[in-house]
Amino acid sequence: MVSVVPSLMALLLGQVLLGGCTGLIPDVGRRKYGNAGRQSPPPDVLDTFELRLLNMFGLKRRPSPSRDAVVPQYMVDLYRLHSVNAEQNGGRPKGAPGRNSERPASRANTIRSFHHEESSEEFSSRGGKTSQRFLFNLTSIPEEELVTSAELRLFREQVLGSVASSNSSTGFHRINVHEIIKPPVPFKEPITRLLDTRLVQHGLSKWESFDVGPAILRWTTDGHVNHGFVVEVVHLDSNATEAKRHVRVSRSLHEDESSWPQMRPLLVTFSHDGKGQVLHSREKRQARKDKPRKKHKDSCRRHALYVDFNDVGWNDWIVAPPGYNAFYCKGECPFPLADHLNSTNHAIVQTLVNSVNTNIPRACCVPTDLSPISLLYLDEYEKVILKNYPEMVVEGCGCR
Repeated sequence: MVSVVPSLMALLLGQVLLGGCTGLIPDVGRRKYGNAGRQSPPPDVLDTFELRLLNMFGLKRRPSPSRDAVVPQYMVDLYRLHSVNAEQNGGRPKGAPGRNSERPASRANTIRSFHHEESSEEFSSRGGKTSQRFLFNLTSIPEEELVTSAELRLFREQVLGSVASSNSSTGFHRINVHEIIKPPVPFKEPITRLLDTRLVQHGLSKWESFDVGPAILRWTTDGHVNHGFVVEVVHLDSNATEAKRHVRVSRSLHEDESSWPQMRPLLVTFSHDGKGQVLHSREKRQARKDKPRKKHKDSCRRHALYVDFNDVGWNDWIVAPPGYNAFYCKGECPFPLADHLNSTNHAIVQTLVNSVNTNIPRACCVPTDLSPISLLYLDEYEKVILKNYPEMVVEGCGCR
């Protein structure tokens, strides 16, 4: 297992992910293998290299999330659902999304989560109905990403022991989610469009998911102005006090603020940037045994390499996994090339020419089969993102 200091680990990670002839560990990354006298690259070179890696992850700069940054449990459950472990176990983690969330994820390689801007909240109550306006800032979604669907998640609380209604535990209330087409002006109500509605029972506490995809598509793809949503809770017994207690729509409406960070409304978008596979389509690969062959122990083959994000210094913004088995390719491509070296016709010809003309280099030992991994992380804006990154794990090596 390879373990190096953060700056060198960044170079090593880049060698694995960005490629390089022979697939060998860079000279600076081999100091723990007997090359202690070599000098580290200048800091500006390391900074440039790290920036290139971040750009590969779709980031303009290194995220530096605050200690108060919140990672929604829903996003953690989604990661578990789409991670290699959950896939190999064949099970769904506790609290993981159900049928409604798996459909949009099947067309996406990126899932983003957003909390609303509490400073823009607008609350109203009349009769047995309460209304709350929510505004989500979606400017961090890149223009090249196509949003395929979106859901607004609201936590509704169990209501028991009401003095106003003997049926509070068995009754029902309705939750309506509207898109604001035109905001309100003096003496005029806002113009809204109903996106989704749900009739729910008082006596249950659970998350409810509402389809708001049409509104998000209008804002991100069609260029319409984002005026936010209105969440309307209608108590069928016409009791406004009860209506306010049913849904966790505002911090100010509930005494327990400690649970608010995890219970506040959450907007989740499913999108695709046109790169790599969708989140659910990762092939289940069998564990490989890369035992050296006695006759070809120095030949091109896959070697173990665990990339620890703590060593790279990225563990403060990458939530999961803590690291992953990247592997790397190393070894000779001798003449004649054996069948197990997975060579191309060009590599065979190049190796043949090298045998009579050493000015022509041998073929390189490089990755020939790569698989993706899912990363859960906080971006530059402290938004929590689950993304499928292609070509992150070496599955096979060959001479090319």
